[in-house]
Amino acid sequence: MDPASTETLSATGGPPPFAAQLHARLRQRIIRGELPPGTRLSEQEIADQCALSRQPVREAFIRLAGEGLLEVRPQRGTFITRIDMEWVLCTRFIRESVEADTVRLAAACAPPQDCEALFAQIARQEAEADPTALAQLDEEFHATLAAIAGKARVWSHLQQMKMHLDRARHLLTAMTPKDTMLAQHRAVAEAIAARDPDRAEAAIRQHLRRVLLDLPGVLRLSPDYFTKTDTLAETLAAES
Repeated sequence: MDPASTETLSATGGPPPFAAQLHARLRQRIIRGELPPGTRLSEQEIADQCALSRQPVREAFIRLAGEGLLEVRPQRGTFITRIDMEWVLCTRFIRESVEADTVRLAAACAPPQDCEALFAQIARQEAEADPTALAQLDEEFHATLAAIAGKARVWSHLQQMKMHLDRARHLLTAMTPKDTMLAQHRAVAEAIAARDPDRAEAAIRQHLRRVLLDLPGVLRLSPDYFTKTDTLAETLAAES
C-alpha cells in the first residue's frame, strides 16, 4: 500500500480505497476470532504494518466502531468489543425466520441442476479439513439456497447484520461435530430436491437452532468474550 496514493485520493474527495480494504480485512479477522474480544488496536501500529498514513486506518476504525466491532475507551485506547449475546440471539432468530421462508421457495422452484450444485457443495464440505475453510463453505451453501429461491439480495442484507452471530459461530466450530453439520445440510438439500417445502423448512430450522445448543458450552469456555449473557438463559427457556 502506498500512503502517498491514499493521501491524494482522500484529498480529492474520492473514496479512500485502502481504508475500505483495511476495514474488510480487520472485519474478517475480528469475525474469525483472529483478533479476539478485548484486543487493543493501535492506529499507529496498524498504519506502520500496512505502510499507510493514519487517516485510512482511522476511517477503517470508525466504520468498525459503527458496526459494533470496536469501542473507544477514553484515555485507554481502542479495543475489539465483546460479543453481544443479545445481538447474537436476535440475529439468529431473524436468520431462522428468513431462511425458513427461503428454503420453502427453493423447494418449490429448484431445477435439477441447482439441486446437484447443493450436493456438490456438501461433497466439498465433506472433503474439507480446515475449520476456517469449512465455515466459508457453510456460508456458500446458505448463499446458494438464497440464490435458488431468488433471494440473493436478502442474503446480502443478512450478512450485514449477523457479524456478532458469525463471531460466535466461529467459536462454535470446535464444538459442533462436522458430521452433524453435513447431515443437516444434506437433509435440507434432499428436501429441496424432493420438492417438499415442509420438510425443507423443518430441516433448516433444526440446523439453525444448533447454535442454541452449543452456546452454553462456548460461554463456559470463554465467558470474558461475551456481554449481555443473561439473555441466553431467557432465550433457551422461551425457544426450547
